[in-house]
Amino acid sequence: MNTGKKVLMGLIAGLATGSILGILFAPSKGSSTRKKISKKSDDYLNEISNKFDDYLGGISKKFDSIKNEAINKTENGKEKVEGMQGKLTTSAGKHHI
Repeated sequence: MNTGKKVLMGLIAGLATGSILGILFAPSKGSSTRKKISKKSDDYLNEISNKFDDYLGGISKKFDSIKNEAINKTENGKEKVEGMQGKLTTSAGKHHI
């Protein structure tokens, strides 16, 4: 995990912790406080889930790009080998006659 992602995750964790502590120490009824904590937890969970999905999407795109590049290079290499085989066959046929 690169430094930017570590900083982002640390920031999100810090915000979540700060929000929960702020709610816990705010003068409210217990039921109200529990509802606020639950809502904030859901919000942060959704945010983290979205960021994780974006991260996986980026990895998937990069994998597809590398896979396509490998396929293209394999096809190009195959064409070059077939071309060389043709030249060798033609060259060998000329020398036998």
